[in-house]
Amino acid sequence: MIQTIQRLAAAHAADTVAVRHHLHAYPELSFQETETAAFVAQELRKLGLDPRPVAGTGLVALIAGPAGGPTVALRADMDALPIQELNDVAYKSQRAGVMHACGHDAHTASLLGAARILVALREQGQLPGSVKLLFQPGEERLPGGASLMIKEGVLENPAPRSVLGQHVFPQLPAGKIGLRPGRYMASTDELYLTIKGQGGHGAMPEQNLDPVLVAAHIIVAAQQIVSRRANPKIPSVLSFGKVIANGATNVIPNEVYIEGTFRTLNEEWRNEAHRHLRQLCEGLAASMGAVCELEIRRGYPYLENEPALTARTRAAAEEYLGPENVVELDQWMAAEDFAYFSQAGPACFYRLGTRAADGRFAASVHTPTFDIDEKALAVGPGLMAWLAVRELQALAGESVD
Repeated sequence: MIQTIQRLAAAHAADTVAVRHHLHAYPELSFQETETAAFVAQELRKLGLDPRPVAGTGLVALIAGPAGGPTVALRADMDALPIQELNDVAYKSQRAGVMHACGHDAHTASLLGAARILVALREQGQLPGSVKLLFQPGEERLPGGASLMIKEGVLENPAPRSVLGQHVFPQLPAGKIGLRPGRYMASTDELYLTIKGQGGHGAMPEQNLDPVLVAAHIIVAAQQIVSRRANPKIPSVLSFGKVIANGATNVIPNEVYIEGTFRTLNEEWRNEAHRHLRQLCEGLAASMGAVCELEIRRGYPYLENEPALTARTRAAAEEYLGPENVVELDQWMAAEDFAYFSQAGPACFYRLGTRAADGRFAASVHTPTFDIDEKALAVGPGLMAWLAVRELQALAGESVD
């Protein structure tokens, strides 16, 4: 079976690269993926599949296997980022200020490639169950396309017993993958603070209520929520990345505006930290005679790779790639809305190496020079197909041939 999948992946390799180039050249922002969805739907119909829209600009399609067999789901996100690309390549983004800087073009191309392989296996009678294809919009923007797809029933009729997701990873060379059982990625919440005082002349502070001073105290004091309130065994991050105090050298402003993020790997502590943060911000400002208005925009939950599924995924990946090409990853405090799938049932989110052996393509995701070694596209589609087949076999109680 592995050899069959590898042959099919090689046969479709040029198509996979061409799809990725097309998507990269014509990126679309979150929840605006109309052309992308139309292109993907067209490719799926060529395979005899019947894609249907979901969550606005998302798609779901089913490769139906034997009646009564198990179902697994494969997910790829489709949206791009508001970044101006700096790469000088033939497939460079043709849309100013929009770029596939997180590899979602590679994810979508890989899932389409996997679909080609899985359809061929079904025609040969070698697909032991059904595979649901999830082409997701809006991973980069709250509330996250995954949450909307789930609300609209993509995990029903039929209900997948496992969901697998693949994401590019420039820290690993092409040909390798990484994964981690249990808690892998963090929840993410956006923080918006407005501190209101009374501005005036900087030479007469006694006549004013300085919101800049209050803001400074809040920024420093809020760190105790992580250093003194959090259980040291629970990873937590509190960062403030934007502060606007629109005064001048001799002008104290009326307001200070702050934006930040809070991330952790425990939902109970997440809720508790929100309460502590609100109490601290509002209380400290009040104690200094000012007012602090805090808005917490709740983002994605933490992402947990179900241990048993992840163990099976690792074993299957080692069969396909060799044990030396499968590594265990550390926890990562970035966030991913695949976490919604992991909260809904058994899920595994693994990383596809995309760095070249000579060190090229090492730029991080979300940067204007991000790109991938397309040798990774020789691995991604076939691996996705094999993992789906292997998981179906495991769920059906079959052995690998």
